[in-house]
Amino acid sequence: MKIIESIWLFFQNQILGMKWINSLIGKGLSALGFDLDKTLGGSLQFFIYDTIKIFILLSILIYIISYIQSYFPPERTKRIISRFHGITANMLAALLGTITPFCSCSSIPLFIGFSSAGLPVGVTFSFLISSPMVDLGSLVLLMSIFGTRIALAYVVIGLIIAVIGGTLIEKFGMDKYVEEFIKSAGNVDIDSPELTKKERRIYAKEQVLATVKKVAPYIFIGVGIGAVIHNAIPQVWIETILGSNNPFSVILATIVGIPMYADIFGTIPVAESLFAKGAGLGTILSFMMAVTTLSLPSMIMLRKAVKPKLLLVFVSIVSVGIILNGYFFNAFSFLFV
Repeated sequence: MKIIESIWLFFQNQILGMKWINSLIGKGLSALGFDLDKTLGGSLQFFIYDTIKIFILLSILIYIISYIQSYFPPERTKRIISRFHGITANMLAALLGTITPFCSCSSIPLFIGFSSAGLPVGVTFSFLISSPMVDLGSLVLLMSIFGTRIALAYVVIGLIIAVIGGTLIEKFGMDKYVEEFIKSAGNVDIDSPELTKKERRIYAKEQVLATVKKVAPYIFIGVGIGAVIHNAIPQVWIETILGSNNPFSVILATIVGIPMYADIFGTIPVAESLFAKGAGLGTILSFMMAVTTLSLPSMIMLRKAVKPKLLLVFVSIVSVGIILNGYFFNAFSFLFV
């Protein structure tokens, strides 16, 4: 058992976490005269290491996910989901959201397409919640930073929020609050041509380039903020404001996260630094979920497709789910760390 644990820790730290790159960067900066214990040297090491690590993992993960996704074009996805009903359909939609490496704004066109195709509103919202909040890429990145238990717990809780959120929206009869032009848009059900393996590889490469280009600014900003938090902000400040002892830390993190816009890859470096500085685990995860799922730009886009009452119900359900999740993780963090 100890051998298996040692092998897994090596895989988590040196393969996923790429700690060896951090050591090489540290030696290189030291050779150039930087003191890694000072703010500038430590920040540079954090920035260079996290940027390289995230871009490498992101490229590999997006390639794999996009190759898998090439087997599930929107038409096929719609047909698969339409075979199921009730909570089973919500669960399937949430799971399908995990293989779409999109930010919240990129998920909305697919949500509109599914709504136009006649899928139940609750099912489409389960997809809309899970797609930006939980994906296979976030699972691996979270594992590289927080470990297996926290990563798996984050994904499971995210899927639960997506399923419950979509189910409640369906139970509340919110389908009448989808804008008429969406419901009457019609749907052209054209089968996508069967791709060859070579075409799937080309598609996956194109998705890698497009995704990296799109998220690169957020990664640089996120890593930059993370470097400042990690090396310049006193730990006592973070513990006082966002530590588990502050009963309002989860609510504060959720509220702060909503106006921001980033995807999971740009948010993780900030979360990594907050975690190292003593912020509560649940507070950090709530911040990540709020940023990725309830960003202000995506809510503005979503308002074009749904009426204010449905938008308000959606934001309320997801916010409550995120906050409850945060308090749960803060209370039982000892089970995951």
